[in-house]
Amino acid sequence: MRLPEIYEHSVTRTGIVTYGIELEHLGLKKHRVIKDRDLDMLERRATLQLEQWEEQWVKKQARQAAADARAAAQREKEQAQREAQDQTDAAQQRLAEIENTLRYTLTRDDTVEWDSLKDFSTFRDDKPIAVLPRKPELHRQSDKPSARAEEFNPTFSFFDHFSSRRKEARRQEAHERYHVAVHEWRQECEGVTRANEQLEREYQGELARAEADHQNALEKWRDARENYLAKQQARNSKVDDQRTRWQDHDTSAVEAYCDIVLSRSSYDDCCPQEFELEYNRDNRMLVVDYQLPPPDALPTLSEVKYVISRKAFTEKSLPVTRQRQMYDSLLYQITLRTLHELFEADTVEALDAVVFNGFVTSIDKGTGNQVTACILSVQATREEFEAINLENVEPKTCFRRLKGVGSTKLHSVTPVPPLQTLSRDDSRFVADHDVIDALDEGDNLAAMDWEEFEHLIREVFGKEFSGDGGEVKVTRASRDGGVDAIAFDPDPIRGGKIVIQAKRYTNTVGVAAVRDLYGTVMNEGAMKGILVTTSSYGPDAYSFAADKPLTLLDGSHLLHLLERHGHKARIDLAEAKKLMH
Repeated sequence: MRLPEIYEHSVTRTGIVTYGIELEHLGLKKHRVIKDRDLDMLERRATLQLEQWEEQWVKKQARQAAADARAAAQREKEQAQREAQDQTDAAQQRLAEIENTLRYTLTRDDTVEWDSLKDFSTFRDDKPIAVLPRKPELHRQSDKPSARAEEFNPTFSFFDHFSSRRKEARRQEAHERYHVAVHEWRQECEGVTRANEQLEREYQGELARAEADHQNALEKWRDARENYLAKQQARNSKVDDQRTRWQDHDTSAVEAYCDIVLSRSSYDDCCPQEFELEYNRDNRMLVVDYQLPPPDALPTLSEVKYVISRKAFTEKSLPVTRQRQMYDSLLYQITLRTLHELFEADTVEALDAVVFNGFVTSIDKGTGNQVTACILSVQATREEFEAINLENVEPKTCFRRLKGVGSTKLHSVTPVPPLQTLSRDDSRFVADHDVIDALDEGDNLAAMDWEEFEHLIREVFGKEFSGDGGEVKVTRASRDGGVDAIAFDPDPIRGGKIVIQAKRYTNTVGVAAVRDLYGTVMNEGAMKGILVTTSSYGPDAYSFAADKPLTLLDGSHLLHLLERHGHKARIDLAEAKKLMH
């Protein structure tokens, strides 16, 4: 499994490089971008994601293979009937798993074991084995001729017995034959010795070369093993470093950890399981933008029958009412399950609150175009969520109890405003200064003069409401960096008085400021209140505003509002704090 190329995603003003890798699975039609400052952790996370997709792909292929097998089984009645029952059982099981999406997470521990991210594999190359040459088979010497051998004994003819001289001549001939044989044998021995000596020299040479080759291969193997173990140790050390930074509530480490938690969660194939995360270390809040399945992605098959008379399978789908109920329930369950998994896995209590924004990509029936909209949003604090017994809750009722926002019929895919959004477009989080035309991209809104900040807010909201014929007037200013203004929206249906209050803060805005705004809205008889800050809000502030006609805009919202009207700025809270001390 080869990873795509890793690219440099962005570089901060301080020179911190963030790397990115784009993953895609054509079979599952899934796509996501993973970002991390550490290349090894990025590669590890990408590998984990690809492995999970591959598991899903195997399941999907297996299901397709089973479907093909069912088509072939129609030829045999009994087999077809059994197959129909199998399909029904599988469909019912799949529907049951979807209906128990929330219950599934209660049976497992969502905490990530950091050691599971480490590489404990052994070096896979086998240690080289010496391949030595075979010792040659030496030439054997023949036995020395024996003087008693028959061929060396004299043979006498009939006439030789009558002449001693003739007998002696025969004895001499036999003796000579023996001496010639011994001489030839000695020459043969010398040749065998020379040949064996040559074989031994050649063998020793081959042996020396084989031993040298083995020693060289052994040294290379040892170097490769040491390099492998060193890299393995370095990667594992980075996991330990990531764990330490996670324990210290480092922003990127918390986001990476939560990403792993949600990536490891197993869902039905109909769920895209794509998401983006953003952690705010100041208020310990995690914002999750989660991609939910569209209504037509859920399975509807409930029963399969084999009609003998027609030799064909027939399928029965869930009633439309049941389909809609199952869809709405699934989305509520995914929401609660995600909150549960994040809080349960957060053993270092980096998360005081989690905002879950559920997005659906579907086809707009009116335009025929693909649209993506947030259809539900909820924010839960750790304390209130851990007080819930998820085994006994009704998902929709629990969602409402948490003051979640969303249409009563989620299958209608009705957009709702997220309670809190990701600052996707401007990671600089730096604010601006200036009475709007003098605003410069390098100005830090969090450090600008409080009077100029008052006029800036008046002007930007004046531009926001001027398109509909509205107007904004500053009513009161205070040296704490806040400004009260009244906007008048002339729309006869949704219009009316709107109280706008701004806080040029460098610290997290607490619930007290939100309560003050709500009191002002009530006293003014206004239809709505808007609180704008250069910083961020705490979980208690969002909880208080959830069911009230209040809108909380943090620094990133303010930057986007300015940019929408053609002005750019930045918000650097750390820089502002230094300048103010």
